[in-house]
Amino acid sequence: MGKIKFWLHNARSLALPQSLLPAFTAVALSYGADEFSWGAAVASIFGIAFLHLGFNLLDDWFDYKEGSGEARQAAATEGFRGRMVKYPYLTSGEATPGELLKVVVIFLALAAVCGAAVVALRGWNTLWWMAATLILGVSYSGGPLKLGFHGLGEAVIFIMFGPLLMTGVHFAITGVVGWKIILLSVCVGLLVTNIVYSHSVMDAVPDKKMGKKTMAHLMGGIKGQLALSAVFNFLPFIIILIGVIFKVLHPAYLAVAVVLPVTIWLWRSLRRFVYGKDSRPEPKWWMGPMGDFEAYRKHGIDWFMIRWLTARNIVMFFCAVLIIINLIVG
Repeated sequence: MGKIKFWLHNARSLALPQSLLPAFTAVALSYGADEFSWGAAVASIFGIAFLHLGFNLLDDWFDYKEGSGEARQAAATEGFRGRMVKYPYLTSGEATPGELLKVVVIFLALAAVCGAAVVALRGWNTLWWMAATLILGVSYSGGPLKLGFHGLGEAVIFIMFGPLLMTGVHFAITGVVGWKIILLSVCVGLLVTNIVYSHSVMDAVPDKKMGKKTMAHLMGGIKGQLALSAVFNFLPFIIILIGVIFKVLHPAYLAVAVVLPVTIWLWRSLRRFVYGKDSRPEPKWWMGPMGDFEAYRKHGIDWFMIRWLTARNIVMFFCAVLIIINLIVG
C-alpha cells in the first residue's frame, strides 16, 4: 500500500480532476441517450485516470532525460523565482529511472485493458480516439516531436483534455457525437489548458533555462501573455453565450457565469505576478479546495499553488455547473 501511495503521489494524482472532470461531464451529457452504456462509461473513466497518471510519470522521465530539475535549480541560484520541485523522488534516490518506467508501463497497461473493454462494448471506431490520445500524450514531452518543448504543449492539452477526451467518452457511451458535446468540450478544454498555461507563465524563466519553449514564450512579452490568459479564462463563457443565442444550448447554461468572479481573480492575480507586484495572496473559501496549503507555504511554493489550484478549481466549478444543468434540463 505504501508503494501505491508513493507512486500515486509522484504521478500527481492531485491533477486528476483536469482529466476526470471533463470525463464526468461527458458522461453526464451522454446520460439519457438511447444507446447509453454504463459499462463503457465506467471503463472510460478508469482508462482516462490510468492514462493520465501514466503520462504524468512519462513526462517526468522525459524531463529527467532533459535535465529539467537541474536547470530549474540553476535558475534558482541565479535569483529567479520558479517552482523548483521536479521529480524529487529520482534526485533523492527514492526511485530509479528504471522503476519509474516500470510503473509507467503498468499504468498504460491498465489503461489499455479499459480501452479494450470500451472497444468490446462500442466497436472498433473508438480506436481512433485512443490512438490520437496515445500519440499526443507521448509526443507532449517525448521525441521526435517534443511538442511541449516547442510551444505547442498547451495546444496538445487543449485537444487531449477538451474535444478529444469529451467527444471520445461521449462516443464510447452513446455511439454518436453532436454539436452540443463539441461546443462544451471546447469550453472545458480551454479552461483545462488555462491550468497548464498559468503554470507556464509562472515557470517561464526555469523553462527557458532547460530549453523548453512554452506558449508563454511564444507570446513574446507580458502583454501577449496576459492577452492569451484572458482568452483561456473568458472565452469559454463567451462560447456558452453564443451557443445559447444560436439555440445550440439551453439558456440555463448561462448559469456558468457564477464561476466568472474566480476567473477574474485568477487573471488579475497572474497579472500582478508577471508585473512583479505579487503580494503572496491568501486562499479564500470561494476559491475552492486548496489541499494542505500550510505545507505549500512551508516549502515556499504557496505563491505557485494558489494560482495552479484556483485554475484547477475553476474547471471543477465549471464542469459541476454543466453537469447539474444537463441533469435538470437535458
